[in-house]
Amino acid sequence: MPPPELPPLPALTRAEGDVVDSYLQVVDLLGRINPARGSDTYSALRAAQALPARVAELRDALTAMHARGETELHTATLARALRVLDGERRAGRVTMPPGHAT
Repeated sequence: MPPPELPPLPALTRAEGDVVDSYLQVVDLLGRINPARGSDTYSALRAAQALPARVAELRDALTAMHARGETELHTATLARALRVLDGERRAGRVTMPPGHAT
């Protein structure tokens, strides 16, 4: 039985697509750095070393949008794209894991 087919990505400009991709790369790295979820310092260190380059890519994508006159973020469309790309699970690694009340 084949896996269920994912919904199609919404129509995005190239810069919007770059923003979504870069944002998710940053989120993935932050999830690897999160001391409440990580398992070793080497993995967190490697993610921290890669973070500035990914943040620069995100900045450049947002700069391109702004320079082309794309002054608004279409949040509903971008949120749909993030959901299709598993953004909720990926962003969840940045937060604190469920814990016990103290």
